[in-house]
Amino acid sequence: MTTEPALELEDVGVLEPLPDPPRAHDMLQRNSDTEFDTFLRAHFAHRADVLVGGAGFLRQNGGDPSERLAPDCVVAFGVDDPKAIVKRNGYVVREVGKPPDFVLEIASRATGRRDYTVKREMYAGYGVGEYWRFDWTGGRYHDAALAGDILVGGVYEPLPIQREPDGLVWGYSTALGLNLCWESGELRVFDPVAGQFLRKPEELRLYAESETERADAAEYRADAAESEARTLRERLRRLGSRG
Repeated sequence: MTTEPALELEDVGVLEPLPDPPRAHDMLQRNSDTEFDTFLRAHFAHRADVLVGGAGFLRQNGGDPSERLAPDCVVAFGVDDPKAIVKRNGYVVREVGKPPDFVLEIASRATGRRDYTVKREMYAGYGVGEYWRFDWTGGRYHDAALAGDILVGGVYEPLPIQREPDGLVWGYSTALGLNLCWESGELRVFDPVAGQFLRKPEELRLYAESETERADAAEYRADAAESEARTLRERLRRLGSRG
């Protein structure tokens, strides 16, 4: 796929934000969407060239209102200015200079069938490297609980999906370097390098609180040890002065 040259960053800064796409979210869809964004933002927080976004349009040309794709999550690597894309309120391929590396759609009652039929072909046409679908219902709205495709020669080829005896369904995303998992209707992310699931938003909060508590406890112990050391030094000084 050939894309037009990227605009200069100062040009992007003066562009009007794209309108908000219409949304028809199921409550569980929105929860999965929000949690997935949080997982990835925390995981890639150390990289300034990674965009993790969603809830905005994906367009080839920002001025074309006929382009109606609005992925639940978009990830792009090697982006010069992710903040400019966020400010634009959408991902415009012409402006960024490359298509996204990863797109996710989460099933809803209103758009489920389009996600694995029409949108699949459209995302391939946009040059999106990987296209994943997650259906929290287990396949009532999509054709599967979890599915992923990788772009090969301009055409999507299905990625392998594993089903474990305990009901866990998962597949490896080459773009993200992570396993996407369907577990009892929840969208989870497993880091095969670290050998653990990425933490959920509430787990991140509890972890941060526990880290703060541990830091406070360590500081208290250090202060207590220093106080005890000062007392000991003073006693030794007094004993020495009596000799």
